[in-house]
Amino acid sequence: MKNIYIIGLLCACSTWTMAETVTNTATAQQAAKANAIRVITRPEIMGLWGMEIANNKKCVEYYNFRGMSDVVIKSGKEWTYGLYDYQPSDDHKERLPALILQIKYDNNEVDCSGQQQDQTGEVSQYFVKWENEHTIDFCANEKGDKCFATLRRVLP
Repeated sequence: MKNIYIIGLLCACSTWTMAETVTNTATAQQAAKANAIRVITRPEIMGLWGMEIANNKKCVEYYNFRGMSDVVIKSGKEWTYGLYDYQPSDDHKERLPALILQIKYDNNEVDCSGQQQDQTGEVSQYFVKWENEHTIDFCANEKGDKCFATLRRVLP
């Protein structure tokens, strides 16, 4: 009779112990999620850049490379919205990073150069030559010898 009583007691205690172990494991997992560090990388080109127009020093064309691959370009009264894809290069001397811009909307106003052109739907590719962390050039080829625009970082 004592053996049955002891076996029953052990079974009851082992159930409580298992329940406590499951509760402790769940609490530990919740604490790990709350204290988890999430590292997010962003393209080095991300931020606000400005380009002075050669024939109009008072007008600056701004390129705002934002998260989620969004880009907003403001030039004079014109502003455009689109998407960008920045493809870094492992070796900047052999091949420059590529930048692809796809314009989704253009308000068709006059830009800093005095031109009025609807660029909606245009896709263009540039190569980015990094002079330093605050200055880049847009180039026509991956070797970086046909550069046509210099942009300076305004905001990170």
